[in-house]
Amino acid sequence: MSPAPNLPARARVVIIGGGVIGTSIAYHLAHEGVTDVVLVERDRLTSGTTWHAAGLMTCFGSTSETLTGIRLYSRDLFARLEAETGLSTGFRPVGVIEAVGETDRLEEYRRVAAFQRRLGLEVDEIGPREMADLFPLADMDGLTAGFHVPGDGRVNPVDLTMSLARGAKNLGVRIVEGVTAGDVITRVDGALPRITGLRTDAGDIECEIVVNCTGMWARQLGERHGVVIPNQAAEHYYLITDTIPGLDPDGPVFEDPARHGYYREEGGGMMVGLFEPVAAAWKLDGIPDDFSFGTLPADWERMAPTLETAMSRVPVTLDVGVRTFFCGPESFTPDRLPAVGEAPDLQGYFVAAGLNSVGILSSGGLGRVVAHWIAQGRPDVDVTAIDVARFRPHQLHRDYRRDRVMEVLGKTYAAHTPGVELLTGRGTFVSPVHDEMVAAGAKLKDVSGWESADWYAGDGQSARVTPSWGRQPWFDRWEAEHRAVREAVGLIDMSFMATFEVTGRDAGAILQRVSAGHVDGDVDRITYTQWLGPDGGIEADLTVTKRGENDFLVVASDTAHGHTLAWLRRQVGDWDVTIEDVTEATGQLNVQGPASRELLTRLTDVDLSDDAFPFRTARSIMVAGVEVLCVRITYVGELGYELYVPRDRTAAVWTALRTEGTAYGLLPVGLRALGSLRLEKAYRDYGHDIDNTDTVGMAGLGFAVDPGHDFIGRDAVQTEREQPRHDRLVQVLLTDPEPLMFGAEVLLRDGVPVGDVRSASYGWTLGGAVGIGSVAADGPVTKAWLDEGTWEVDVAGTLVPAVVSLRPLYDPTSARVRA
Repeated sequence: MSPAPNLPARARVVIIGGGVIGTSIAYHLAHEGVTDVVLVERDRLTSGTTWHAAGLMTCFGSTSETLTGIRLYSRDLFARLEAETGLSTGFRPVGVIEAVGETDRLEEYRRVAAFQRRLGLEVDEIGPREMADLFPLADMDGLTAGFHVPGDGRVNPVDLTMSLARGAKNLGVRIVEGVTAGDVITRVDGALPRITGLRTDAGDIECEIVVNCTGMWARQLGERHGVVIPNQAAEHYYLITDTIPGLDPDGPVFEDPARHGYYREEGGGMMVGLFEPVAAAWKLDGIPDDFSFGTLPADWERMAPTLETAMSRVPVTLDVGVRTFFCGPESFTPDRLPAVGEAPDLQGYFVAAGLNSVGILSSGGLGRVVAHWIAQGRPDVDVTAIDVARFRPHQLHRDYRRDRVMEVLGKTYAAHTPGVELLTGRGTFVSPVHDEMVAAGAKLKDVSGWESADWYAGDGQSARVTPSWGRQPWFDRWEAEHRAVREAVGLIDMSFMATFEVTGRDAGAILQRVSAGHVDGDVDRITYTQWLGPDGGIEADLTVTKRGENDFLVVASDTAHGHTLAWLRRQVGDWDVTIEDVTEATGQLNVQGPASRELLTRLTDVDLSDDAFPFRTARSIMVAGVEVLCVRITYVGELGYELYVPRDRTAAVWTALRTEGTAYGLLPVGLRALGSLRLEKAYRDYGHDIDNTDTVGMAGLGFAVDPGHDFIGRDAVQTEREQPRHDRLVQVLLTDPEPLMFGAEVLLRDGVPVGDVRSASYGWTLGGAVGIGSVAADGPVTKAWLDEGTWEVDVAGTLVPAVVSLRPLYDPTSARVRA
């Protein structure tokens, strides 16, 4: 079929979807100098979800630097876009008030406020009287505080989209309405296909990049293209009352999440928006292609209690008529974070979807991030939490989407107290020692779809948790597990770790090329290394074990599973390499602690002495009659071993270890203790402590780099050694043993905020809350600069003295590891 007259035969980039996200990416691509862009929209701009969005512009609420930055940029763009395009966005900085009544939510919001202030957000904690002055129609009963953001407000979604579209067209982007996207056209490129075009009902377009911005259609279009994007549409409600005399059109937006509602003026009446605790999925089998500007029938019976609760916060809404009661679809992802970036299994296919009801307020910044990623080939912000590669095929299943969207929408306005977790869609992947962990009293948690032990209540006991910001009764169990590893021996199941076999004539060569460390050396050796981008940014943090001349085992974290596999496959080209994902076929048991050697010696005939089996040795041995790959390595800072076991024999090895381990004080150890142990030793965790914007120098990982071989990012590493960055990862320890850290606390040097804590736990050996943070200085961050400052951590508004160090505070020379 020949292209329609208004549809070009070729473009560098084709964007599918004419909502606020698609037009924002088009606009920002043009500003990046990429104007050979076509945006195709199957109906008209704003159709789908954009047209009926409530138009809130709220920056408050996130402890992600990336997501906060996206919102702050969006707000700034909305305020200045009219001057460029001549079309108003309808942005009005009327202010936003986040109301608080519960103690847990107050603690959460104080932590959020401190974090976001450091990033430039103006936010003030105010009392009920001040809230009443700003929003007099609300009943303040039960409210103890509010968080006022004067620069936030509201925006008109349709006007914003049209302004972005005009800005894009003014710079040369072509926007074509009434064109429906079909299949993608690809060619084979190494181990992965690559985009070469897009089929539409108006003809084929040759292109290098396709961007799926189709909102609630993203999942079904992605499935057609072989890409996993598990967002799911759900019913979403708001109403608009009849005119309320005296209602200030410039009054602030008021949110009371405990009553499931947000409130703002609309056309002389009051808009009451709802995030109901009991939600409903919509069109699980696929959104109709002809659904554009439609509404959904309201479920009055289900919504009546939520509606009454929300309206009672602003009693006048109960006394006037309802002008509009609206129900329309919004889509949500399984973890309530957007799906962004290049698809892991299809080169040149980008996604920007799954905005979880914050698409309008995120649209400017998200469009900038994706456009920069496409234009420059690399994202310039941390995308580890929002990367579309994190999703797995099981999340596309109908029942999973139904149950999960009901839960995530229902918890949108819930407090994010430590211990709150999602309960639906659990148990997709089960450890080979799942039954054994349950029998040991495991408190199970979801780990990227796997059920794993957070901590253990004890054999035959049931673990119970009450979400809280404070200390819990089970902390003594956590402490016992932690001390067992430090003083005796612990047994940790880590079968969820991403595990790949890399074989073939060129296996060593390609792993050497992608790894900053020297991984193709002696057989039976494990190497801790990073994979870097051309700019030196860390793409993966993992281990590579050489089992034979052309036989390697790569092990990465569960959260980086999809991205790590895709990164390696993208480098394959014409090399003779086979990559096999063996995660589900492999059990991984960690035996860690000063007594680990003695315990394993009871179960094997192999000499495990330091001379015969030194640190970083990896060798196949028999343990309790089972052949395992035994690797002397640690992630807790002690003498220890990782055992890679065939799945069907893992339980037998676990049982033998527990039986023989009784004499050595062995305890089953969960991920809670794993976290506290590794943070005491300042071991990094990709996606939490380090991300794609960090470098090996900034992260303090230069020791893992071998500059003597040619690897991706080598030039950037050398440049950084000559010109160090002015930011650095550090270890943080509170000197007061009582306060707890959870991550995102602000770090202050001599009273001035200079960074924040990226991840945290409690250091039972060090005697205080411990974490890894990033700090920035006017010059390179040195030990002298750290030592000369007085350090504090802002814990929910209270400044707590701290020690900050470049070296690990626990066993800095690693003598225990090499014992």
